[in-house]
Amino acid sequence: MAAFPATLTHLEGRHHMTSRMAGRILVTALLVLPLAARAQTGAGFPFLEATVAQLQAQMASGHLTSEHLTRAYIDRIHSLDSTGPGVNSVIELNPDAIVMARHADALRRQGKVLGPLHGIPVLLKDNIDTGDQMQTSAGSFALVGMPAPKDSTVAANLRAGGAVILGKTTLSEWANFRSFESISGWSGRGGQTHNPYGIDRNACGSSSGSGAAASANFATVSLGSETDGSIVCPGNANGVVALKPTVGLVSRAGVIPISHTQDTVGPHARTVADAAATLGVIQSRTFDGRDPATGDVPLGWRGRFTRPTNIPADYTQFIDPNGLKGARIGITRAGLSGFTNVTTPAPVTAAIEAAFKALSDAGATVIDLDKAGFSFTPANGEFGVLLYDFKNDLAKYFATRVGVPVAGGTLQTAIDFNNAHADVEMPFFNQDIFDLANSLNTTDPNAPQDPGLFCSAAAGTPCSYNIALNLDQAAGVSMDKALSMFNLDAVVSATDNPAWATDLVYGDHFIFGTSSLAAGPGYPIIQMPADPRARAQPADVRGDGAFRPHQGPAAAERRRGRCDRYCDAIGGERRGSHPGRGCRCRAGRGCRHPRPVNECEGEESTASPVAGRPRHQPRRDHRGVTDRQGAVLSLLQEQGRPGTRSPADLSRGDQGGHGPDRLRDQLLARSRAVVCRPSRAATALRDDARLPVRNLGQRGVGGR
Repeated sequence: MAAFPATLTHLEGRHHMTSRMAGRILVTALLVLPLAARAQTGAGFPFLEATVAQLQAQMASGHLTSEHLTRAYIDRIHSLDSTGPGVNSVIELNPDAIVMARHADALRRQGKVLGPLHGIPVLLKDNIDTGDQMQTSAGSFALVGMPAPKDSTVAANLRAGGAVILGKTTLSEWANFRSFESISGWSGRGGQTHNPYGIDRNACGSSSGSGAAASANFATVSLGSETDGSIVCPGNANGVVALKPTVGLVSRAGVIPISHTQDTVGPHARTVADAAATLGVIQSRTFDGRDPATGDVPLGWRGRFTRPTNIPADYTQFIDPNGLKGARIGITRAGLSGFTNVTTPAPVTAAIEAAFKALSDAGATVIDLDKAGFSFTPANGEFGVLLYDFKNDLAKYFATRVGVPVAGGTLQTAIDFNNAHADVEMPFFNQDIFDLANSLNTTDPNAPQDPGLFCSAAAGTPCSYNIALNLDQAAGVSMDKALSMFNLDAVVSATDNPAWATDLVYGDHFIFGTSSLAAGPGYPIIQMPADPRARAQPADVRGDGAFRPHQGPAAAERRRGRCDRYCDAIGGERRGSHPGRGCRCRAGRGCRHPRPVNECEGEESTASPVAGRPRHQPRRDHRGVTDRQGAVLSLLQEQGRPGTRSPADLSRGDQGGHGPDRLRDQLLARSRAVVCRPSRAATALRDDARLPVRNLGQRGVGGR
C-alpha cells in the first residue's frame, strides 16, 4: 500500500515505480486484538461488513442506491452511536449527506461513475476541513463557530470522486498534542470515544472515532490523520485495517496540523482492498498547489531521492490473496518488551510470535532482524520537531479560519481560550504540551534548543531544530538500510498493546508501540488485524497484579523531568508531580484542573482516588449543563456572523442529534459513566451499557 515506499536504496538509483515497488510496504504492523467479549452482530443491518466492491456491484446492478445505503448508516449511527451502547464515534452528521447521495445516484443513472468511492458514505476525522455546514474543530470549542471556508484537498478529492461525506468523527482533542496526561478519544466538544468491542475499552487515538466507526460499521470507510501512531493505534484497538500513507502522498491542506514534517491523512477500513481503493481517491499524485509536501519527498528521502513520477492511480491492482508467497519479510521486536517500568504480558508476546509464524506459514521468507543483529536508529529529534512545527503550523492554520474564537490567532490564543474555559476544555488533563511548544523560539531553525527535547541528549549537547531534523532523517536511512541489506519487501512488527480500559484518572495505559519506526522520517505503515482467536488477559486489571504505567519510580522520574521543563517554560519551579494531577509549579500554575462534578445518578459517589478531596461541583442547569459550559456556548453563538446559524444548528439538518448541542448535554454524563462506582441497583444496567457492539468476524481480508 505504500505509495512511494522510501525503502529501495538497493535498486541502484531506479527511482521510478514498478508494480513490485508499488506493492511494497515499509512497515506492516500486526494487530493484537482488543480484549473484550464478543458481541451479537446487528442482524437487522443489511450492510454489515459490506466492502466497497460489493456495494458498488449492488449499485451498478440497480439493487441498491446510495441514498438507501446512506440512510441505513445514519440509522445505525443513531441506534448504536448516539444511543444504545453509545460508541460516541460520530461527532456530527452532515446535513447534506442525503443530497450528496441523491446526486451520486442521479449521475449513475446517467452512466457517470466518478470513481471507486462513487456513492460510498465516508466519515472524516474532525480535523479535516469541509467547506459545508459542518464544524471542523479538532474536538475543541476554540474552533467551533463558522465552518471552514473551503474544503481540504482530501475532502475536495472525495467530492470529485463521487463519495458521500457522511459526517465527522470524534478524536483525541488537538490530535493528542495538548497534554502529556491526555486521554485518548476524549475531547471537550466530543466527549469520550468508546471501543465497539467493549464500551469500557479505549479506542486509542488520536483518530479514535475514525477507527471505532469503521469497526462498528457506521460507514464503509473513514479517514483519520497520523503524526505518530494516530491512525494505526486506533486500527489496532478497534480491529480494522489502518493505512498511514507516506508523508506527502496525501495533502494536508485544510487539515488542522501538528507537524508538516510528519502529518498525513489515511483510511480506516474493514479490508485491505477498501483501504487501497480509498487511498487512490484521496491522494495527490502531483502538487496540489496548497501543500508543498505533495510536490516533494518525505524527510527520510530528503537529498537522497526524488519524488516518483509514476505514482499509481489505483492501488487495488496490487491486492493479491497469495501475495506473501515468495515475499521477503523482516520481523523486529524492537520496543515490544514494553516501555520503561512496563512489561508486556506473556500472552500478548505469544500472540505476536504466532502472528510472525503465520507469515512463514503463508509462504513468506521471514528474516529475524533482531537475531541478525540489526538495530534501527531511533528518530531522536522527533518530539522537538513536533513542538517547533506545531507552534508555527497551528498559527498558519488559524489564519485560514474566520468566525471562531481562535481565528487569526496563535497557539497563545488557544492557550488563553482553554484557561478561560477550563471546565469544558480541561476537566481531566492540562495543556502542558501547548505551554511547552509556546515557550520555544521558533523563528530560527538553527537557534540552540533544549537538547533533552530536541535531540534526546544530555545537557550541553549542541542541538537545534535543523539538527533534530537530521536525527529523524537518520531513522529513515536506517530503515532503508534494513530493506536493502536483507532485500526485504517489508518490515513487520506488532502495532500496539491490546485496548485498555478507559481511565479518566490515570490516563492512557500504553505498554508498547512501534509507529515511531516510521513516524520521524515520514514513512508509511499499514496495520492489519491478526488472528481473531488471539486473546490474553487485560493488562490493566485492578486489584492483584494491577498495572498502572504512570506509577513506579521510573514513571515518576519521567514525570518530574517533564514537569521541570514545563515549569521552566512558564517561569516557575516544580513543587510536585502526580500521575493524576500533572505538574504543580511554585509560580502557582498547575497543570491539572479540578475533577468533573461528582453527580452520579443511581450510583454511589466516590472521592477522587487521586486528590483525596471532594471534586469541584459547578452549578448546573436543568439539562445538566454547567454554568461554564453554557457561557462557552453562548460566547460561540455570539461570535456567529450575520446570516449564519448557531454552531448547534449547523449540525442538525434532517439527520439531527449529532451536533454540539447533543454533545454538550452528554459530555459530563459520559465522563461520569467511567469515574463513578456503580451501586448494586445500577450494576445490571451498567453491564448492559458495556456490551460490545460487534464481533470481529473476518477482518483484514483483501478480497474485492
